[in-house]
Amino acid sequence: MSAVVTPLPLIEPRRLGLTVRVRELRVEASIGVYDHEHGRLQPLVVDVELDLGAAPIDRLSDTLDYDGVARIVRDLAAGPHIALIETFAERAALACLEDHRVLAVKVRVDKPGAIPGAAAAGCEVAYSR
Repeated sequence: MSAVVTPLPLIEPRRLGLTVRVRELRVEASIGVYDHEHGRLQPLVVDVELDLGAAPIDRLSDTLDYDGVARIVRDLAAGPHIALIETFAERAALACLEDHRVLAVKVRVDKPGAIPGAAAAGCEVAYSR
């Protein structure tokens, strides 16, 4: 005797959210607290993750331009000396939040070669509205 399988009722799918990412963006920045770090550029690897929520995405204007996100990071890197990568990450995150569509942001900054024997040292900062 075979069992009768009753199908589940169709439930309309709903999107829970949309995340836009820029990963492993490599920049050179004047960064660091030590004397030997001033006056020279050092490599940073930056990840940015932006939560746009569940609003409909039908047009390019409904989402974020990846180049704009990368430009925020590149402009920071090209700017004046920043002592801490934590400050760099915070400034990038707050700049991303200036866009009203961004509900939350995470910025991770790694500094390759900062510690002998380690791939990188870094930090991650997160903000939400």
